[in-house]
Amino acid sequence: MNKKPLLLMAFFACFAGIHPSSAQATKKPAANTTVPPAVHPTIGTEAKSSDGELTIRLIAKKQNFGGKESNTHDTDIHSPKSINIHPDGTKYYVNSLEGCTTISYDFRTNKKLRVIRHTFKEGRDDQLWAPASGLYPWRHYNENLNTFSGKPVESTFSHQGRYLWVPYYRRTFDINAQDPSAVAVIDTETDSIVRLLETGPLPKMITTSPDGTLVAISHWGNNTVGLIDISSENPADWHHTKVLTVDYELKLDFPLDKQVDRDNDSGYALRGTVFTPDGNYLLVGCMGGGGGIAVINARNGVYLGRVMGMMANVRHILISHGYLYLSINRTGYVQRIKLDKFMQAAQQMKNKIARVSGWESCQVGSGARTISITPDGRYVFAACNLASALYVVDTQTMKVVCTIPVDSYPVGLDLSTDGCYVFTTSQGRKQQGGNAVNIFRVEYKHPPVVEKGIEMEARRKAAASPEKDGEGNNLTWLGLDEEKTTTVLLCGGSVLLVLASTLLYRHFHHSQG
Repeated sequence: MNKKPLLLMAFFACFAGIHPSSAQATKKPAANTTVPPAVHPTIGTEAKSSDGELTIRLIAKKQNFGGKESNTHDTDIHSPKSINIHPDGTKYYVNSLEGCTTISYDFRTNKKLRVIRHTFKEGRDDQLWAPASGLYPWRHYNENLNTFSGKPVESTFSHQGRYLWVPYYRRTFDINAQDPSAVAVIDTETDSIVRLLETGPLPKMITTSPDGTLVAISHWGNNTVGLIDISSENPADWHHTKVLTVDYELKLDFPLDKQVDRDNDSGYALRGTVFTPDGNYLLVGCMGGGGGIAVINARNGVYLGRVMGMMANVRHILISHGYLYLSINRTGYVQRIKLDKFMQAAQQMKNKIARVSGWESCQVGSGARTISITPDGRYVFAACNLASALYVVDTQTMKVVCTIPVDSYPVGLDLSTDGCYVFTTSQGRKQQGGNAVNIFRVEYKHPPVVEKGIEMEARRKAAASPEKDGEGNNLTWLGLDEEKTTTVLLCGGSVLLVLASTLLYRHFHHSQG
């Protein structure tokens, strides 16, 4: 037996922070030495946490490489930037940036439902556009402005999951993303675009307020944040309310015939964006410039300033169980601090700058991008781009307890509301890796409790009446028809496992809250 491939596999697994005995992956040599070699884990790859509390297993893939005869091959996965699981757990959406599409898939069967194409033509699609707000002036282009394809970046749901908002990195004719872009609104009942609104240049992150009345979009391109009133149930009533500037607006005057690098040197490079649970404040991470987190009073639309003290290069932000969590991209860390402590510093801002100390830090893999957290706040999952791995941080100790390889190089991540499924997207770097979606199942020794949500009820009903194929066989529900079915269903919502009769009664007669 030739031992060289095994030695190479062990070497690169260790490079990614993965012990070779707990995960298996295949690799191909790097074509460019400036980035680590591409990693392509096989379905069935498994990793166990160091404390024995959880097991992660790669159960499915969508990939635009390899043999076309493979049941994982999907040509619509083209530089996937982000992924979002519908709140009811019935389907998920993948934003293919370079493909200019959003693809919906059935959560149970993993089958493609629809390819939503972000291609528009002036005249033909005029009815989709909201009236111009006057907040986003055109400075470099003046004709055929609404004939373009949009490059989808991130997403947010609104109106209890009825609508999915998808901003575009740029309109295709605007090669340097320096004029207004746009955001599409998809009706998730029909998976069709029902509204288009203008945005600032190069929008990336988008989020919905807890009360569902506001959508906020951070514009990487020029240090601004846009607010949209969505308090009406009627999309025709939605409208822009304000554009806020974080310290200064970046002046954009790039050539129209030569592409420049807009991912770097873009001011503060606004990225992670989240509302506080009370909806009073909007926090926006600054990946570039002087760093920090910009704080906006969302109720009156006033920019307060930036809070400093965390590591530089804040990429993603989330709030859970009284903590503010950050992913630090370049150096690969997850940090957190008590939200009350952070907001106390923000409210005492002087000259638009405040500092807060006492951050807890956990080093994960390099290139920490999107993070998500289990419903009980116990585990943070981090997609680490350069490490080509998924990291799990135990928030009780703020230490890494598990890693598993991901198709290189992951950027997007979403976690099902029960914490039992993790989806990642791998976009690629310098023509290496990427073009893949990885789907992981997580099994817990002590399953997280789901306090609220409608996802598991929809999935419970689907399990009770599984979809059949043409021969009457059950279609795979992401592995829920295997021997682990009961365990996974319990992971989704069961709080007490005392008597079998109680479990059966809850399973067949009660809805999850």
